[in-house]
Amino acid sequence: MDYGKHLNLHTIIMLRDVIRKWWQMELAFADRHGVVHAWQHGDITPPPNAMCRLALTSKEGLRRCGQSIRVLNEKFKANKKVRRSLVHDCHLNFTIVGAPLYIANEYEGFLFVEGFARQPLDAREAEVLKSKVRQFAPPHADLDTLSDQVPVLDGADLSKLSDLLERAASEIANHEAVAAEQETHAPALPGELNDRYRFEKIIGRSGPMMEVFRLMEKVANSDSTVLINGESGTGKELVARAIHHSGPRAQQPFVVQNCSAFNDNLLESALFGHTRGAFTGALRDKKGLFEVADGGTFFLDEVGDMSAALQVKLLRVLQEGTFLPVGGTQLKEVNVRVIAATHKDLGELVKRGEFREDLYYRINVIRVQLPPLRERRDDMPVLIDHFLRKHHREGQRARGLDPEALAILSAYAWPGNIRELENEIERLLVLGGELESIPAELISSRIRDAVVPGGGPFISPRAHGKLHEAVEALEREMIQQGLMRTRYNKSRLARELGISRSNLILKISRYGLDKGLPDDEAEMGEA
Repeated sequence: MDYGKHLNLHTIIMLRDVIRKWWQMELAFADRHGVVHAWQHGDITPPPNAMCRLALTSKEGLRRCGQSIRVLNEKFKANKKVRRSLVHDCHLNFTIVGAPLYIANEYEGFLFVEGFARQPLDAREAEVLKSKVRQFAPPHADLDTLSDQVPVLDGADLSKLSDLLERAASEIANHEAVAAEQETHAPALPGELNDRYRFEKIIGRSGPMMEVFRLMEKVANSDSTVLINGESGTGKELVARAIHHSGPRAQQPFVVQNCSAFNDNLLESALFGHTRGAFTGALRDKKGLFEVADGGTFFLDEVGDMSAALQVKLLRVLQEGTFLPVGGTQLKEVNVRVIAATHKDLGELVKRGEFREDLYYRINVIRVQLPPLRERRDDMPVLIDHFLRKHHREGQRARGLDPEALAILSAYAWPGNIRELENEIERLLVLGGELESIPAELISSRIRDAVVPGGGPFISPRAHGKLHEAVEALEREMIQQGLMRTRYNKSRLARELGISRSNLILKISRYGLDKGLPDDEAEMGEA
């Protein structure tokens, strides 16, 4: 079971965000053997419970935490009729709550959240806890203070958390069922239906992408016109397809036209069709793309490049649902949902008289702003991993990048955004596919020169050791410098880094950067 892909399901992303926001806790996965693979790989997100942090960062403590998880796993395996959440007290007497995951009626493991008490600790319980933690805590640890900060979830909160875990397990099971059904019928389906552009096709876990997912969730089931704004390469068409395939028109046509691809005459004919004899070479009647898209969705890319004359005809389609083919005398009616996209600022074009104000307000009913890659750096590792998998070919040995290569890619501004990153990863696999790990020297010179002027060596916070350790070192350095730059304004820094504020706070605590930070309500310059 590839739990990694389930982290990108839009519903799971949203549930994880809710759990973080309400309780500052992390959703985790254990397999059918009770093994938490993320822990084995060193990918441990520190819980808010400082006692748990001490345990998970020590070898002996991590071993005991793993044993506690396996005990809960045995409870699920002992009674496979149980499909609801169960609770279990760990070796520190904190609560673990988990929901079993069944795929095609086969037990595949469970989702869990751990590290909280169900009631405040009394003096005796606090002493027992401190005596247990001393076995693996460093000598300087202030256990008296840490024991006073243990998070508490009462019965109502525990019930809500259990419901969310069960919902997450159900979403994963449903996703796997749909995927299996599509795979079974794949030969009989046309390519457009076989390749579903669900939200999980869009890779991202950062704060800005979470906002995009939430908005897409709201607009998918409506018929309102959508305007997608974003730089070139941010995935505007992918988002448009995801909205279409997640809505009521999913079984109807999805038609695409780039408005900057043709001159006025050709674009008008492409959009609205023409009649026989309308112009030289028009030997027969031809349907326009609006007619082809009838009942479905029409994605108009780079709508800001459309001429004033065509803007008038587009406005008529949006307002009345009718249009006149080139050379025609009879109006045609269509029922089409329009999703428009542009990298330009249409509001500014309206001010300059280059775009009709009435059309602007008609297509700008719902606006989706796609963040550039430089504003969602938290997504870089998962995007790189995704493209490495996507473009990997048989016979290639490469499974990852050297720490220095990853650091350079993470520091680059990516003016071409996701498209540029994908092209670079595909290029690196072609050039270094025979190596176990792709070195920094294979990175395109334009990227290296932009990050390291003069072509000298890139000095990263860490350029040796395991990949996840290098990423963590770079992340810690960025957060530490950002805190000083923003004068410890966590809200502002979270926006700059492209992550949620709660996620930033967890990272600050994880890297031990919270010493001497001001209280949340006392942040300097808080917006």
